[in-house]
Amino acid sequence: MHVPDGFIDAPVSLAAGVAAAGAVAVSLRGARRELDERAAPLAGLVAAFIFAVQMLNFPVAAGTSGHLLGGALAAILVGPYTGVLCVSVVLLMQGVLFADGGLTALGVNVVNMAVVTVVVAYAVFRALLKLLPDTRRSVTVASFAGALLSVPGAAVMFTLLYALGGTTDVPVGKVFTAMVGVHGLIGIGEAVITAATVGAVLAVRSDLVHGARRLASPLKLRIGGELVDAPAAAPAAAAARSGGSTRKVWATGLVTALVLAGFVSFYASASPDGLEKVAADQGIDQKVQEHAAADSPLADYSVKDVDDARLSGGLAGVIGVGATVAVGTGIFWTVRRRRAGDAAVLPTSPSAAG
Repeated sequence: MHVPDGFIDAPVSLAAGVAAAGAVAVSLRGARRELDERAAPLAGLVAAFIFAVQMLNFPVAAGTSGHLLGGALAAILVGPYTGVLCVSVVLLMQGVLFADGGLTALGVNVVNMAVVTVVVAYAVFRALLKLLPDTRRSVTVASFAGALLSVPGAAVMFTLLYALGGTTDVPVGKVFTAMVGVHGLIGIGEAVITAATVGAVLAVRSDLVHGARRLASPLKLRIGGELVDAPAAAPAAAAARSGGSTRKVWATGLVTALVLAGFVSFYASASPDGLEKVAADQGIDQKVQEHAAADSPLADYSVKDVDDARLSGGLAGVIGVGATVAVGTGIFWTVRRRRAGDAAVLPTSPSAAG
């Protein structure tokens, strides 16, 4: 659902950019509370994994494909504020390096694919967890439902932005019907990928899943012959009880992302994705503009001057994963250090303050 330049006019694109910047600013502050010792090392990896899986277009209907948006997956794994940042980093890398998604439309894409997907998915996820038993299966089911609804939610937002600033005269009703219809199908693929990934991490290290932390059993202390709940354990202690450091999970996730982007992506569907298909069928793309980075050495997910299509696409995917994990990790560790710095200046007790 990467919106190119020219679909939405300049005033609405600018307004969406301002809204996206505001959402990112709020998310940077909120992420300070989410990026503890467990989440900080993984957030950059989550962004890189989303980048890799977005290269794997899957067929959803005759002549149409879809790909992961990733907002639901990121929100459930590392938290909603950090999730917005993860998807925003992916969109930035795709727009600047790979000419995927217009640069003037970056705000539109952040609103659609980062903000709306995270808000819809996490709201549905949390609402369902309140109704379901406290089990890992419930987390997986809630992940499926949140992801399923997040994709048509993004399609509705695109339709709203088109109604406000579309550059063509296609009736909004036709755009709404076409967008929600095809993205409802894409949402099924999003839900399967999200639930499978969340379930896999739950099976290995449930403490690393932000949305499943309430499942952790409290540490018990024996006081006066009675067992009582201990104070909330520090993240490092909780991680130790759950199987040690995150290095193995991080390494496994990075290798998986590299394999998906560098090898499996060659077998992805070549059909246009949902937005491209709707735009072509309905005439929304009549005023599409050439991407400002169309001459990039990595444009269209291929390496310039590498003639072998398999090698070219694979190298581009590996470079994209590496760039995304590097930029994402740098951002998230900076936010994490800000959190640590804020904590260091706060007094720990009245006596300490005195």
